[in-house]
Amino acid sequence: MSQTPLITNDAVALGLLCVLLGLVFWTSGSAHPFWRRFYTYVPALLLCYFLPALFNSFGVIDGEHSQLYPVASRYLLPATLVLLTLSIDLKAILRLGPKALIMFLTGTVGVMLGGPLALLIWGTLSPETVSGEVWRGMTTVAGSWIGGGANQAAMKEIFAVDNNLFGMMVAVDVIVANIWMAVLLYMAGRADKLDAKRGADTTALADLRARMERFVSEHARIPTLRDFMFMLAIGFGLTGVAHALATPLATFFDAQGAWAQRLSLSSTFFWIVVLATTFGLILSFTRARELEGPGASKVGSAMLYVLVASIGMHMDLRSIFTNPGLFGVGLTWIAFHAGLLLIVARAIKAPTFYLAVGSQANIGGAASAPVVASAFHPSLAPVGVLLAVLGYALGTYGAWLCGQMLRMAGS
Repeated sequence: MSQTPLITNDAVALGLLCVLLGLVFWTSGSAHPFWRRFYTYVPALLLCYFLPALFNSFGVIDGEHSQLYPVASRYLLPATLVLLTLSIDLKAILRLGPKALIMFLTGTVGVMLGGPLALLIWGTLSPETVSGEVWRGMTTVAGSWIGGGANQAAMKEIFAVDNNLFGMMVAVDVIVANIWMAVLLYMAGRADKLDAKRGADTTALADLRARMERFVSEHARIPTLRDFMFMLAIGFGLTGVAHALATPLATFFDAQGAWAQRLSLSSTFFWIVVLATTFGLILSFTRARELEGPGASKVGSAMLYVLVASIGMHMDLRSIFTNPGLFGVGLTWIAFHAGLLLIVARAIKAPTFYLAVGSQANIGGAASAPVVASAFHPSLAPVGVLLAVLGYALGTYGAWLCGQMLRMAGS
């Protein structure tokens, strides 16, 4: 019988998450030798994600029933996207070149091929683990890892996945995806060393960061209450507009039939993310871009960290031990995805940023791709969003093809 969490009140849970975030930032800025050595090996962003997971796993907070993540992903994430993108140099992003797209598509192929391969491997190692209809459940993971929740739901219906099996595969999806995200955040903290070791060309990335830093230094000023109110007005005002437009757009496309649903055009969340990002990019061509001077991206990043903590509190580390065989399948699957990315990144000398964001745009989607991207630099968050949106479009098609290969491998 499951134990009742110590904290079930979301207001209390939010307070605890914010205290944890505050402790991480306080210790990460400490001059104490222990903390300096500790954060040499453990990125602060990773800890902001992992500590809430521990609290959820040990029954302190109620990640399963909490509404903090839905609120953060629907309200804070769009506002974050607006504030992070309003100062972006779109031309500089386009100059990043084709390597980002290559790495994204490599990640997609890695998911499509990794699933059937993992099924075959575990069919040899432990036939009982993947017997019966498990291949059907794996199609929903493919939908989630290439696209997102809408694509995952589509695979459940297309391949007639049993509800109990679907529940187990959702656990595999969440745990394995979050473990991989932790690895990517760890890599982000060592990107310079990894890039130097592989001889990766980071010229375009360095140029984008330099442009952003130069822009901030030219417009930097001490923020006033007026500045913060403008930021909130723009961030949450446009979030409201995005929500207002997303519902009728999703309803319209839902009525257009299966083709629109396959492309996730009937998903409200899809349109919220697309519209918020678009609004931010439009503002980057106006005087609103000068709000980066008093710290628009810092306000957006603060919201992003709350989102990170709310993502972490949904991870239950204990579930790894309830059905370890299926988690082994998921880990084998993600290992193939990671290995293919590393091979291609080495071949084309792609920076670690392209590898990490190309992967997370597939595995995590629009909610977490900007988290990984911003771990490299706040100005790079829009790259993660743009690639994740592309993943929504490819999700159903790629997952369906993967499903057919899983069917053959499981027969």
